[in-house]
Amino acid sequence: MTDISTFLDMGGYAGFVWPSYGAVIGVLAVLLWLSLRGLKAAERELAQLEGEAPRARRASPTNDGAAQP
Repeated sequence: MTDISTFLDMGGYAGFVWPSYGAVIGVLAVLLWLSLRGLKAAERELAQLEGEAPRARRASPTNDGAAQP
């Protein structure tokens, strides 16, 4: 039990260490949220653009891929 409390005390620096961990976790959570929000917006925009102008299909090759003169 004293090993855990010694670890959590961080040698007397727990007041600096644990809030730092909390701040990092908070910043990472915000970055994740912003990234997912941006991804969804980009996917919506892509779907909208693809709906406005459907992709042209590639023409199928008429030969076996040999170069024509």
